[in-house]
Amino acid sequence: MIGFFTILVSHTGLVDVASSPLIFDHPQESSVTRPLPPEYVIDPDGSVVLRICFNWSCARRQTITFTPDDMALLKRHIALCPGTSLHDRLQHVRIAIWQMELLAQKYQPLLANDRAINDFEAGLEGRMDCVDSASNTTNYLHILRDIGELAGWTVAPPKVRSLLDLTAVHWTAVMIDTESGRPWSIDSWFRPNGHLPMVMPLPSWIAKKKAWEPPFERLNSTPHSIDELCNTQPRDRAGPGVSSLR
Repeated sequence: MIGFFTILVSHTGLVDVASSPLIFDHPQESSVTRPLPPEYVIDPDGSVVLRICFNWSCARRQTITFTPDDMALLKRHIALCPGTSLHDRLQHVRIAIWQMELLAQKYQPLLANDRAINDFEAGLEGRMDCVDSASNTTNYLHILRDIGELAGWTVAPPKVRSLLDLTAVHWTAVMIDTESGRPWSIDSWFRPNGHLPMVMPLPSWIAKKKAWEPPFERLNSTPHSIDELCNTQPRDRAGPGVSSLR
């Protein structure tokens, strides 16, 4: 469990395809002790083939496809938070991860069984622990980067805390603000699949600060519409189909 993997992503400019090293054949999966490297292909038509994992520690892995229409809708939703402030850029990423989790759940409905943290989900198909969440979120971040929806950020390998405490060890996805060089935790584990993830500076996450308490509670708000998340967005642009946030 000690150590981190290196994420490798190739870009084939000739056909406008981005991909990670592909396995996509998952015979007899077994649990892992740290997040998996990303696996995805972005096809020229805009569809995305990717691996998701669940059932705690990636004990089950599945290949799913987001269609061009899925990706177009994703882009429309995250375009509702176009601001360039740090707050708005963080909300842009939160919206994107939320939308990608909902797309994954569309193609694997078992993910709706996931609960916040690991409470009340033992034995449920579709449950996700921090290894699952960090694996999937890191995969989503790489895809967002490759489709041009991660402006101002670079993706870093997942980070662990409390590594030597088996009851408290915890992983998070990580991205780095290219302006300041500051790393940020993007932690989907504290909320069920299909909900907005929690964000905070990585040192605060390592120190076990709570993202829903000051001074981070505004960054991690859960309002009723996308436009309420952003500093610069007028309320009347939320439009149909995006009024319910979780």
